[in-house]
Amino acid sequence: MHSITCRNRSCPKCQGVARAAWLANRQREVLNTAYEHAIFTLPQDLSPLVLYNPRPLYSLLFRTVSQSLLDIASDPKHLGAEMGGMGILHSWGGELQHHPHLHCVLPAGGLTPDGSRWVPCRPHFFLPVRVLSRRFRRLYLEGLKDLYGRGELSLVGRCRELAEPKPWRRLLAALRDKEWVVYQSFSI
Repeated sequence: MHSITCRNRSCPKCQGVARAAWLANRQREVLNTAYEHAIFTLPQDLSPLVLYNPRPLYSLLFRTVSQSLLDIASDPKHLGAEMGGMGILHSWGGELQHHPHLHCVLPAGGLTPDGSRWVPCRPHFFLPVRVLSRRFRRLYLEGLKDLYGRGELSLVGRCRELAEPKPWRRLLAALRDKEWVVYQSFSI
């Protein structure tokens, strides 16, 4: 006897077996290592600019976080390895205030440059937060200046004054002088 199904992809009865198979396949893809959680946050000063320019500035966020992690992880005085991971964008905080930040799930280590062996990070220490923060800040600000120089930012509404060079330079100086928040937690 064949049972009738609704074929809805969200139905736990109809899709339970398919979901279990999908999860089992994903579990086989997970590396047998601890994972780290890192959060890269854009300063509040950038919030209006990001609201008017979500596509270029969120893209820049993903690129600069990725490059910062790759640069610092590949440095032999830190990890000396090629690493991977995934990033998840959150654009709002718990109080429903605009708060752009990127959550990253990262294996606690990486491969040697020749790919021959796994290099684990030190116990309870992944990558230096202050070094990551400063690299992230520098790369993001370089990318921001480049977008501005190419005229690829919408400078309207609350951002209108940034179309003038003096307020733009003032914003960049304030962002350069600020410590950018990078947070890490271990072994998720």
